[in-house]
Amino acid sequence: MLKKLLALSMAVVMIMALVGCGSSTREIVYLTLSTEDATAILAAAGITLPDAEDTEAAGTTVKWFSWYDGFHNYSEDEIINTGYYTFTEKYGCEIEWIETTYEDYSDDLANLILSSNSPDFAPAGTSNTATFPYSCMKGMYQTVDDYVDYTDPLWSGMADAAEYFALGDNHYAIVTDVTFKSVVPYNRRVIEEYGYDDPAELYWNGEWTWDVFYEMCVDFSDPDEDRYALDGWYYVNSIVEESTGSTIIKKDEDGHFYADLDDPLIEAAENLIYDLVKNDCVYHEGSDYWAGRDDFTYGAGVKEGLCLFWICDKSGFTMTVEEMNQIWGDIEAGEIMFVPLPRYDDGDGNYYLNAVPSGYMICTGASNPEGAALLAACERFKIIDPTVIDIDRKQLQETYLWTDEMLEMLDECNRLVQENTIMYYTGDLGTSLDSAYNSFDWGINRNGGSYTWAQLKETYSDQLEYYIDELNAMIDSYLDTGELME
Repeated sequence: MLKKLLALSMAVVMIMALVGCGSSTREIVYLTLSTEDATAILAAAGITLPDAEDTEAAGTTVKWFSWYDGFHNYSEDEIINTGYYTFTEKYGCEIEWIETTYEDYSDDLANLILSSNSPDFAPAGTSNTATFPYSCMKGMYQTVDDYVDYTDPLWSGMADAAEYFALGDNHYAIVTDVTFKSVVPYNRRVIEEYGYDDPAELYWNGEWTWDVFYEMCVDFSDPDEDRYALDGWYYVNSIVEESTGSTIIKKDEDGHFYADLDDPLIEAAENLIYDLVKNDCVYHEGSDYWAGRDDFTYGAGVKEGLCLFWICDKSGFTMTVEEMNQIWGDIEAGEIMFVPLPRYDDGDGNYYLNAVPSGYMICTGASNPEGAALLAACERFKIIDPTVIDIDRKQLQETYLWTDEMLEMLDECNRLVQENTIMYYTGDLGTSLDSAYNSFDWGINRNGGSYTWAQLKETYSDQLEYYIDELNAMIDSYLDTGELME
């Protein structure tokens, strides 16, 4: 099948000169930890990781394919990835970044594979661009069971999350961690200026609810002043499929997908989105509800008091002090804080965050899958070893100036997501199903509130069910025959 696809795609491959040519403008800055921290990491590494002389991957280079590089440093004032540090210092390995864009990721990877120039590994996740299950059935990724043992003490804590990336008995992702996705960052100075209760204090008192959140959003927003409570693209998923503890599309124990459109929690959340849109609480430009301030810059308008909550994941506000002060507000003055998503007032009383499995896919045709697996082990090691955990927290404090309150809230968010592990699926569903899903996921907001939840269900439910059935049939066929999809 790959030979057939190669013949059909050769013209495309021939004109593809270089993936991510913009990367040539970046210069890697080689940073190191203090002598004390470096010694502590390398001493601790012997507890769970193999000796370098026992590892064939030692001294090799692995090719990382992604639209971002979370390993190297490109500025003196960034923190050091301690998993990558162990990978280079203990094993003498290196990572070569093959850059792409989020939009071109799938096409670029397919072309690299078809031209026998495959990278070794790529991101895994539930809300990344194409990863699972569709692209696995198209032959873009290989199984990882030869490279990771989920019964091993290093990996056993990720065994349940790994099942999310399973087709039959085969796993397609090396899951290194399960973290939280969206939280609610805000500027305390702005909150105080408007006379609102501090969301962090409300949370610790169990009073951070949808009703309180909604009241703040409505009171704050004023289109005539270009002031909107919410901006970006996370807030819809965050409210509907995270803070409820439920999801629109679910995956059952047999590995099949199904829609749960009649869930009353989903309906309540969609009604909340409808009210927020109708009350002009979400950023838009005229009738364009696909707009975002400053081209969707994370945190745009927060510092100036034009956006109250730019809901996003932790990486959206984990940045250098200079960047933080410019976009979000003065972190050195204690202006920046974040809280979990608010809870449903009439729910079960629990706070929910979306669980995001992080890790790596091994690309089909990878020349160094063992090196990718070793890097993943180094990443997993830093997540479970207390010595490395402390060093990572120390970097957040000393380099990014996170306060004790922020670190305490970080611990709380991790606790929430570990105790109530809920994952929503927006990954690689196939173009038709993804489009049908987005009709629900963004239908109310992006159409300016012209559709209610009941109208969306009436209009699109049959279409969604059709494409879910089609995907399930593809999964069954793939498992029965082992043949790749075209």
